[in-house]
Amino acid sequence: MGTSAQSLRRRAGTVVLGLATAATLLVGFGGGQALAEPDSAAWGHGDWVGTWAAPPQLPSAGFVPNWSESGFTNNSVREVVRISAGGAGARITLSNAHGTKPLRVTGASVARAGVGAAVEPGSARELTFRHREGTVIPAGGEAVSDTAWLWTRPAELLAVTLYFADATGPVDYHMVSSETSYLADGDHRADASAAAFAKTSTSWYVLDGVEVVGGDARKTVVAFGDSITDGYGSTVDANDRYPDQLADRLTAAGRPRAVANAGIAGNRVLNDSPCFGEKAASRLQRDVFDQPGARTVIVLEGINDIGFSYFDNPCAKPNQLVTTQELIAAHREIIRQLHAHGLKAIGATLTPFKGAGYYTDAGNQTRKELNDWIRTSGEYDAVVDFSSALANPADPEAVRAEFDSGDHLHPNAAGYRAMAAAVDLDLL
Repeated sequence: MGTSAQSLRRRAGTVVLGLATAATLLVGFGGGQALAEPDSAAWGHGDWVGTWAAPPQLPSAGFVPNWSESGFTNNSVREVVRISAGGAGARITLSNAHGTKPLRVTGASVARAGVGAAVEPGSARELTFRHREGTVIPAGGEAVSDTAWLWTRPAELLAVTLYFADATGPVDYHMVSSETSYLADGDHRADASAAAFAKTSTSWYVLDGVEVVGGDARKTVVAFGDSITDGYGSTVDANDRYPDQLADRLTAAGRPRAVANAGIAGNRVLNDSPCFGEKAASRLQRDVFDQPGARTVIVLEGINDIGFSYFDNPCAKPNQLVTTQELIAAHREIIRQLHAHGLKAIGATLTPFKGAGYYTDAGNQTRKELNDWIRTSGEYDAVVDFSSALANPADPEAVRAEFDSGDHLHPNAAGYRAMAAAVDLDLL
């Protein structure tokens, strides 16, 4: 059954369990054995929070090999995601935001991830949509699954498997996952084994969100930005992006919060891109306001507007020279929208990029001027100084060598750890 984004996403963040509905949903996938209904006194509050996110992008060749343009026919796609907060139940959101025709998802499952494409035996749960096995997502729409009762913990890896019986054509995807996804021929939603999943990719497909209910977290922090938020340069399958490591800090400090990563590699504040998503202000509704439990947003955007001004690439068009005032105006629009939705807006300074492929002295001057405004204008509710966290003390225009992934723009795992450490948890 198809449903529009407006009607499905999002509802008020409270789950109400009817016994008949709970009995329908609490059935083990494949085994037919009923699970124990969660004890409402034991599993806490009923607020949904966005525990994982990957903003959908237009199908494209991108800059990493992917399956978005070819799509799927009689394929199972198993996608591994690391959640930031746990709970008693989970649901997923699927995107056809950029589709030109309805997308049929024949069926889906969620399980605790094992090694590679394997999942923990006995943990798989069928995901239904309005109590039906599959769903048809209209062009431009999204679908939210019913609740699957699966106990999860912060930082746990889940495997979501989507089965597409029919030819999909091009599909929404998230280009830079830094996580391995797996492809099999046929329907392998219930397989615990990895044997059928012979092909791999480092992008996510159709899946754009995981939400949990019944855990300790009541709020979601949204990390909003470009490739540095997205985690480009982090370790594949290690989940050491800065939002991951920020979530770890919150958990260790006993401050239950979900952290949703709304970064898109290449994203800008002034212009859309055929490869790198809609400009920041244009995607706030889908990627921030629709996140259940969203309360605080960390905004790290603008370096691509600056760099692409001096870089000729089809994905970067249009790439006119940008001014500091234009960037400030774009940030003000982001702040205006965040405040209009009652969210706390935290501005992050743009990180050093001397030596990067699109570095220029003029562009760096624009970065410094924008950072001065972020730090001193008082227009953001608070500031995180990522620039200082990564800067080389001997050459502040460059990233410290021990934090550099090698391209002089994106941090490595240690650099992302330094970014996470720079966030004052009291601000969240």
